[in-house]
Amino acid sequence: MGKLGLQMFSVWREAEKDFLQTLSKVAELGYEGVQFAGFYNTPVQDLKRAMDHNGLKSAGAHVNIKQLINGEFEKTAEYHEFIGNKLIICPGLPEEMRKNADDYKKAAELFNQIGEKCKNLGFTFGYHNHEFEFDVFDGKTGFDLLFENVDPSLVKIELDGFWAAFSGYDPVKILSDYQNQCVTLHLKDMKIADGKKVSTEIGNGELDILEFLQTGTKFGVEWFIVEQEEFEIDPFEALRINSERVNEMIDLISKNKSYQ
Repeated sequence: MGKLGLQMFSVWREAEKDFLQTLSKVAELGYEGVQFAGFYNTPVQDLKRAMDHNGLKSAGAHVNIKQLINGEFEKTAEYHEFIGNKLIICPGLPEEMRKNADDYKKAAELFNQIGEKCKNLGFTFGYHNHEFEFDVFDGKTGFDLLFENVDPSLVKIELDGFWAAFSGYDPVKILSDYQNQCVTLHLKDMKIADGKKVSTEIGNGELDILEFLQTGTKFGVEWFIVEQEEFEIDPFEALRINSERVNEMIDLISKNKSYQ
């Protein structure tokens, strides 16, 4: 069964003010791990001490593409190693790298190189989607152009179900199509507010999070990562609700194996 983590971007405003205190608050909400979206210039020994004190594991880290090329990642690999993070995820492609089908194919070549480099250093490399990867070029989405052209042993997928659904695609089908590549899932529910699709607490929206979790469990996904970007209530209260509801779903799946 996969483990439950929180993408720290959900509380980036709080983390900017006091990163380590924010980690402590997250640990109280029922998450087994955290996925980093920056370290806020925190000394690695301090971060490791805080993680150990709060019983938190690393569920990956989002690392900007510029920090993954030209020898930049090698400079920070020791930091990730020290805190026990083995999963490096590119959080998205800048606009100039995704204008057409050829761009996505070139990105796939680059990702293979990054994935090989990460593998040689003892890390797993993956990519996290937003909505723009579902733009269509020459009859194929950017998502398919990217992942049909990477080496699946070198480049994994962090599938964000919200952004897939946001773009009109079925995240469960995508997960099934790429079942051997998906190592983490981003979980966030969706509702319509003022005519816009926004993220909300799990169970308050229209997405079938349980089916997404069931499918991910079936295919051996390692981490289920809660992320929320819009809040109508206190962010920590919202993330507590998310933790409780996802843990309830995980318990239900563990007890009911009929989905397999």
